[in-house]
Amino acid sequence: MSASRIGLILPSRSVSVLNGGNVWFFGGGAQDPAGYLVSGVRSMLIPSLLPPFPPQSIALSGVSERRRGLAQEKMTENGVFSRDKVLTIDTMNPTVKNVEYAVRGPIVQRAMQIEKELREGVKKPFTEVIKANIGDAHAMGQQPITFFRQVLALCSYPELLNENMFPEDAKNRARRILQACGGGSVGAYSASQGIDCVRQDVARYIERRDGGVPCDPDNVYLTTGASDGIVTMLKLLVCGEGASRTGVMISIPQYPLYSAALAELGAVQINYYLNEEKCWSMDLSELESSLAEARKHCNPKALCIINPGNPTGQVQSRQCIEDVIRFAAKERLFLMADEVYQDNVYAEGCQFHSFKKVLFELGPEYSDNVELASFHSTSKCYMGECGFRGGYMEVINMDAEVQAQLSKLVSVRLCPPVPGQALMDLVVNSPQPGEPSHITFMKERTATLSLLAEKAKLTEQILNTVPGITCNPVQGAMYSFPNISLPEKSIKEAKALGQAPDMFYCMKLLEETGICLVPGSGFGQKDGTYHFRMTILPPTDKLKILLAKVKEFHQKFTQQYS
Repeated sequence: MSASRIGLILPSRSVSVLNGGNVWFFGGGAQDPAGYLVSGVRSMLIPSLLPPFPPQSIALSGVSERRRGLAQEKMTENGVFSRDKVLTIDTMNPTVKNVEYAVRGPIVQRAMQIEKELREGVKKPFTEVIKANIGDAHAMGQQPITFFRQVLALCSYPELLNENMFPEDAKNRARRILQACGGGSVGAYSASQGIDCVRQDVARYIERRDGGVPCDPDNVYLTTGASDGIVTMLKLLVCGEGASRTGVMISIPQYPLYSAALAELGAVQINYYLNEEKCWSMDLSELESSLAEARKHCNPKALCIINPGNPTGQVQSRQCIEDVIRFAAKERLFLMADEVYQDNVYAEGCQFHSFKKVLFELGPEYSDNVELASFHSTSKCYMGECGFRGGYMEVINMDAEVQAQLSKLVSVRLCPPVPGQALMDLVVNSPQPGEPSHITFMKERTATLSLLAEKAKLTEQILNTVPGITCNPVQGAMYSFPNISLPEKSIKEAKALGQAPDMFYCMKLLEETGICLVPGSGFGQKDGTYHFRMTILPPTDKLKILLAKVKEFHQKFTQQYS
């Protein structure tokens, strides 16, 4: 191991070595005079309260203190020794510095500062910040589903089971969940893969959704939101160095979780562009050319799809999904299907098709061979319960030895949040006809999805009335991703400031109107095109205000920089 790598020193017996308050160790795999086992570590310096040990007996020639990771002591003016930080911007994990997450990036940070300024009485040309930057439904005013909150309340405080204020089906669900929890409490750890009865309910839900295609609960992993499952799968996939380094194909525009996770893992991001002219559909020829180019410098192993789409709001056709599965089979790619918006389908003629269902309907040639991981969450759809961090992933055709490693990997994080697991159970095992809560549940679910459909249509219609803005139909999910034409003068000014042109645009929009959107550059886009992403989640009255302000601003901005 090189001197720049971090090693772990394990004590084999009591230490009796000290030099000026610092213990010195030297390595090479042998046991040092202090009785420490040092493996692969050239040197280390740590504080201790131990007897003296002469440093000259462990001289380390030819290696600088900084190279060895030693803290360098400096004398201050008042005679006190100060030491350099162990963790600095130069010594930290370099891959972390490559991580970017536009959804909570500079625009959002500035929006939070403006909110603080407004509270402190700073005068602005607006009275509030309207955030349309993130798919956080409840923060935008969407109301929770009554049944879900009733059962969660009962699980959190079981004494309420003795009260008459809750319907009997809510009590029965809570009792069943609590019986599956250690000590009858959602405060206890669960099995790392998730509560057994919840995984069984997820499996039954998948079978109903997919028209009877079987689902084995042992292939279901409960997760901390869908993001946890996605990152876990990427960890399993990424390996190699140089030209053998794992490459992962992601759609552009993409949800920044993917680029951020790949950057942190040091994987190669392989972009394939969605076809904006065809309502952000996937293009098989684009997949083929992107893959061929990537194979010149990395080892492509996985293909990620978000359907319905984020940030683009499209719903992929069944034919498209078939094409993607055949492509993955031909090119030996692991499929990752992000399906967290599966209930959010609004456009006439559109329908959600799960990758698993289509895979099995293509027959054994594909269903017995194509490796697939699919993901769902409690955070989207009609639930919008982002804060509970509930989710699941299902793996298909995974190698048995790899699945054992997956089970080991998830055990490291102990378990997903148990209240989130309980909520996931309610999503996949909702009130049924004849149960006391069914009518109210269906009324709330339908109302939520209908309102989202109305707001999707409203957003598309109003944005398309603005000269210089073109918005594709919001077929599903919770976002629009309109194309914006920017004057050349504004593009030059943005570049002079070191900003992406659509970042410059969105920052000015925020400062002048209080509207918080995310620039398209944070999601990726074709060179020479500019976009922003906005959610359709704000209440209808605020959404209308938001759209009116965007329209007014864009016209003013265009005039100013023409």
